[in-house]
Amino acid sequence: MKTSTRLAVAAVGVLALAARPAAQNREHQQQAAELRIVQEQQQQLTLAISQLADAVKALNSRLDARMDEAAAANRKAFADQELTIRNMSGDLSAIRERTQETDTRIRTLRDEIDALRTTLSNLQFSTQAAPPPVDGIDPAGAPAGAPPAVSAAPPVAPGPTPAAVGQSPDRMLQSAKSDYYAGQFPLAISGFEALVRAYPRSEAAGEAQFYIGESNMALNKWPQAIDAYGVVIQNYRTSPYVSNAYRQRGQAYARTGNVGAAREMFETVIKLFPESDAARLAKQDLERINRASAPPSK
Repeated sequence: MKTSTRLAVAAVGVLALAARPAAQNREHQQQAAELRIVQEQQQQLTLAISQLADAVKALNSRLDARMDEAAAANRKAFADQELTIRNMSGDLSAIRERTQETDTRIRTLRDEIDALRTTLSNLQFSTQAAPPPVDGIDPAGAPAGAPPAVSAAPPVAPGPTPAAVGQSPDRMLQSAKSDYYAGQFPLAISGFEALVRAYPRSEAAGEAQFYIGESNMALNKWPQAIDAYGVVIQNYRTSPYVSNAYRQRGQAYARTGNVGAAREMFETVIKLFPESDAARLAKQDLERINRASAPPSK
């Protein structure tokens, strides 16, 4: 009995030992199968990632191409716009120059027409004011043997000088300035004065009056220059030569030794025209006369 029991126990032990490797084999097989599944999934995931990377790369390439096209289009648009603006600026400059030329021609023609109108008016007035011829002697008013009485003619208003007849103010101004730059100062003064007499209200009259002062300065005629610049300041206040007239009048006063009047002129141009070139030069003139009049240091 004991022997059979021992055999049975031994048999069970043998079966248990035989069943353990089989169970371990099945577990290894299952793990291997799971490993193959994981590897297949990893391969699929790697393939999917590779495909996604290719798609992203292609998308980036298309985006880069489109961005390059858009940048090129923008550069071309900006270049075209810049060229258009440059062309428009050139056209506007040309139009502005033509407009200025047209305005200059119109002003010149207007001055010439005014000059002709003034000349015709003066000639007509001179003709009407001429005394009538004496036909005979008034028997009731003159005794026998007396010389014939001549009726007094009304005074004739002075007409334009021969140089001013039919000339515009601009032409007269340029002619007188030509004499001025040639050093013919007395002749230039005559031309400037003729312009001022013939066209006292023209734009050229203020410039002509200023150059009368400049011509007298060149001739060292300081009092005449002071008077000429004073006329510019008094009668042509809107002329662009007023600031220079103040400064040059101060120069003329300084030449005569009237330092107080010179200082007043310099201070006036600095006050009234602070941004002008005449004011900048007047500051230098003022510093110079202040240094010259300062008492010597002990």
